[in-house]
Amino acid sequence: MKTIVITGASSGIGAAMARRFGADGHNLVLASRRAATLNAVAHGVPSHVVTICTDVTRRADVNRLCDEALRAFGNVDVWINNAGRGINKPVLDLTDGEFDEMMAVNVKSALYGMQAIVPHFIGRGEGHIINMSSFLGRVPIATHRSAYNAAKAALNALSANVRVDLAAKYPNIHVSVVMPGLVSTEFAKNALGSSGGTAPAWSAGTSGIKPQTAEEVADAVASLLDNPVAEIFTNPVNAEMARRYFEDIDAFEMLPRTH
Repeated sequence: MKTIVITGASSGIGAAMARRFGADGHNLVLASRRAATLNAVAHGVPSHVVTICTDVTRRADVNRLCDEALRAFGNVDVWINNAGRGINKPVLDLTDGEFDEMMAVNVKSALYGMQAIVPHFIGRGEGHIINMSSFLGRVPIATHRSAYNAAKAALNALSANVRVDLAAKYPNIHVSVVMPGLVSTEFAKNALGSSGGTAPAWSAGTSGIKPQTAEEVADAVASLLDNPVAEIFTNPVNAEMARRYFEDIDAFEMLPRTH
């Protein structure tokens, strides 16, 4: 049994992870800005759950989340930086505020989480950070996601750097990056600049990519708990597309796509 902190746990992949890990008997600390929906998720989880209303773009809130988690359970084994938000706007139309929000929600929140929990992990000599990124941070097949994609690319790099730094002295502290592709959640509907409708499926030289469910992504993350690796694509199709992209970037970017 592990103690797991999950940010952005009130809906989508975060809620699915809470349900999966709770069913597996893990202790959970669930964080989100939306107290009512967060508590609704917690009520459906059979294990020991603590909910903490948290704005992950505020360092003080994230530090408080860490303190409350340690106060509740005495230790934390896994910290999952899952909170995030998308955007519907191409690069050349972005405003300063939109770009800054994407970086704050998708990157700085994870930075705050890592900086809050790693001292505890160092003290214990072990721990696991899981940063929820996106396939779009690797392959630009949905350019209307623009600053979201850039933020996830930054998160990938930040994760790799801290992983290398920690591995030198603390080999039992793991940092994993999880890269889902298209997932059937309310994420697109809630994206900055969204009209509230369902976003069209994107593809790149394919007939379309079947969306995964949030539960399938949660299952993939669950596999990391006992077998940490540096990074995973939750959908094998995306792993193959990433391989093709880096084999010949020019050719791949010329492929027809819809978005």
